[in-house]
Amino acid sequence: MASTMYKAWLQNHHVEQPELREALARWSGSIVASVHTEVLDTAVKELALGIKQLYGEKPTVSKVPQSETFIYVGVADQLDKSFGYLDKSEIPRVGQEGYILKHVVREQHSILAVLGETDRGALYGVFHLLRLMNMGVQLEHLHIVERPRNQLRMINQWDNADGTIERGYAGHSIFFNENQIVEDMTRIKDYARLLASVGINAIAINNVNVNEVETAFISEEQLPAVAKLADVFRSYGIRLYISIHFASPMELGGLSSADPLLPEVREWWKMTAACIYDHIPDFGGFLVKADSEHRPGPFAYGRDHAEGANMLAEALEPFGGIVIWRCFVYNCMQDWRDRSTDRARAAYDHFKPLDGSFHDNVVLQVKNGPMDFQVREPVSPLLGAMNQTNQMIEFQITQEYTGQQRHLCYLIPQWKEVLEFDTHAKGKGSYVKHIGDGTLFGMKISGYAAVSNIGDDENWTGHTLAQANLHGYGRLVWNPDLTAEEIAEEWIRLTFGNEEQVVRTVADMLLASWHIYEQYTAPLGVGWMVAPNHHYGPDVDGYEYSRWGTYHFADREGIGVDRTDKSGTGYAGQYFSPNREMYNQLSSCPDELLLFFHHVPYTHKLQSGQTVIQHIYETRFTGAERAEWLIQQWTSLEGKIDPERYEQVLERLQEQAEHAKEWRDVINTYFYRKSGIADEKGRTIYR
Repeated sequence: MASTMYKAWLQNHHVEQPELREALARWSGSIVASVHTEVLDTAVKELALGIKQLYGEKPTVSKVPQSETFIYVGVADQLDKSFGYLDKSEIPRVGQEGYILKHVVREQHSILAVLGETDRGALYGVFHLLRLMNMGVQLEHLHIVERPRNQLRMINQWDNADGTIERGYAGHSIFFNENQIVEDMTRIKDYARLLASVGINAIAINNVNVNEVETAFISEEQLPAVAKLADVFRSYGIRLYISIHFASPMELGGLSSADPLLPEVREWWKMTAACIYDHIPDFGGFLVKADSEHRPGPFAYGRDHAEGANMLAEALEPFGGIVIWRCFVYNCMQDWRDRSTDRARAAYDHFKPLDGSFHDNVVLQVKNGPMDFQVREPVSPLLGAMNQTNQMIEFQITQEYTGQQRHLCYLIPQWKEVLEFDTHAKGKGSYVKHIGDGTLFGMKISGYAAVSNIGDDENWTGHTLAQANLHGYGRLVWNPDLTAEEIAEEWIRLTFGNEEQVVRTVADMLLASWHIYEQYTAPLGVGWMVAPNHHYGPDVDGYEYSRWGTYHFADREGIGVDRTDKSGTGYAGQYFSPNREMYNQLSSCPDELLLFFHHVPYTHKLQSGQTVIQHIYETRFTGAERAEWLIQQWTSLEGKIDPERYEQVLERLQEQAEHAKEWRDVINTYFYRKSGIADEKGRTIYR
């Protein structure tokens, strides 16, 4: 039997309360499904399994009613053939992946209907119904009409064929081992269940940094094994994508060049695409990292990114495939002595001039910030800057710079701030979430991608509470208007049950955790200050004299990066007004981003009234104290959480508290030595 850690938020806790059992179990005896497709069959199986776990008895499944009360699962175009009295007038409102949940009383029947325009919609509706059952929601008079806000809701696996995971903090890959695709797909199917339950509809199965073995995934020899992965995900409504090597025509095809304008290169990609679709008819397309961090790309041939992406798009277009082209392109060989080159500018500088040059089946994948998934950085100015180009937003669920799933850091509040940021691209109200859903510019393709945080650890995510980030990502990109509080509470109830003390305590921990982590790590948006390469732990100057362009420029007088138009790199000028003016001016720049945009003296007063140096001291001490508070909160739940998960989380929280002290002492000592200014409260700073 799967452990509580393994089942994540698909626990389907057995309902013990008699009154709740009586209220919800009346529909649990019979499921009617009048039509069969692969995805609809999956939906029915998931519903039957959930009901059995909730109430202890497996329901009957039939094509016609076996009782007066039942759950009907179906698609709109079958209603006239089965239950004509079920109203389908609302179906046009749900689109290709939405659904209707509705309690209907007709003649002698009491029906709980789960209706989708497509089988994928019905599957998502089933998972919504199971959420309601798990949370004890009364189902009489139920009437929910829901559709996803965003077209692409994608997961990017950074898994390598040798079984390692780049920036993976939860064990080894569930997909690959010793340069082979695994034969036992059981765990992959369970992962597909988790993803589908929160509305994920696309997955790229391999690392964007494509190595030799993964390059061959698009070859005739490897495609049968890849197709088996596609089969698993297809049954849960998820389309499979592959990260490709731009130089594949040379690596696999024996050509002397990968120049995107050469006819023989274009023809090679067309033949390769046809071969892929022979094996995987619903293949989603390619994810591409090119001309970035030593990856090959069109720059090698004097071509631009549009020419590279469009070549691939033409190969995929006859089959309905798309090219997802990452905008993480910058000079990774920067000279630290050069104060004019700014990594933050790079994505905008590379891609903004190409607006309108990309084919309709190309979508640019833009990181939420201009740098690299820091605990605090501004929203990327490229989001909103290209009104003639498809765009999607990239988040990082895996906690590379936010504690690596050894620290608790619930990321939904951070992502909410990104989605609610007003770019002013088309005037006031031009929110990032309307770029993600395609409505701001009428994009043909849009949505979200995020780097996965799972591995083969029993609990999937290393830290059991880090499951909340994977769940929360799916729920947020399904509906960006959900609050961080709503998402947290839903995850807690599904994962740990409906005990109110557990719900309130864990919610408080989750919702405080991002700010706690920020308080003891890099201050005021300056970022980094981490140990090079592995990025776990404090090293204030770890990247200060490196080639990566990740500098804080601390000296004896002050700290921060001048990115203003007047005296700095001009990065602030990439934003639309009034954001441009807000970031350019010290008086209006938000405190939490001050050092990202300005170099200031340690004695500079923040809008909060504190000096920069005192803020650094104060927040480091507070952050370490709050990390101890997390332990106190969790231990108050002993006996209310099963021992397996209780002990696993406690161990992680204890490590976090000790590590927070290390961060506190290293950061405070560094800046005391730089500034020579003492803490106003006389607390211990090691000199």
